[in-house]
Amino acid sequence: MENRESSVVFDKERAASYDERFAKLAPLRDALHLLIRTILAELPADARILCVGVGTGSELIYLAQAFPQWQFTAVEPAAPMLDICRRRAAECGITSRCTFHEGYLDSLPAADAFDAATCLLVSHFLMQPEERRNFFRQIAARLSPDGYLVSADIVSDMSTPAYSSLLEVWLRLLRYSEVPAEEIEKFRYSYGRDVAVLPPHEVESMIAGSGFSQPVLFFQTLLIHAWYTKKGIDKKCA
Repeated sequence: MENRESSVVFDKERAASYDERFAKLAPLRDALHLLIRTILAELPADARILCVGVGTGSELIYLAQAFPQWQFTAVEPAAPMLDICRRRAAECGITSRCTFHEGYLDSLPAADAFDAATCLLVSHFLMQPEERRNFFRQIAARLSPDGYLVSADIVSDMSTPAYSSLLEVWLRLLRYSEVPAEEIEKFRYSYGRDVAVLPPHEVESMIAGSGFSQPVLFFQTLLIHAWYTKKGIDKKCA
């Protein structure tokens, strides 16, 4: 993960309020986590999981509690977010199974290959297509053969009436979550400017062209789409 230009800054204040701000949307998050658990359920009992852009650690905590022998590496460039993740891990008694890396994938020390990687609401902050493809390539390089990637992002074809309709429902959902009105307006105008909102087939093509097999769409809530896929076999070695 090499993006250094995102205008979204998770400072200490924003990080501290992040989970509370979206607390009312927890059913959406919980549904996604349940499906991720099901997709990854057949991994080895001692699987190694890479959480890219882990934020405050929601998926890490959930999976660690579901699979008590799994080991996790949490990658997060925003120190305040990673601090919260560390604290939550300590409160849940799972710190011994976690490695925390403040930074991006390109600075993560080399290690044994991971059995799976999660990347939730991260890659859409990479505005340049080649940068985003390279991000997925870096994840693929960290995975074992047939290792899983679960990726979720804000996705839509912004040129369609469906996008305009879904956007209004999405903003209505944010109002329900009691996000301040000025923040909601920032969301409206950030899509396409600070968040690379692309049609689903373009995101799928990026992932498939970056070392993975064709992604499978398994989850959608309004603008959020999630896929799972496996690391593909290099045709030169097949």
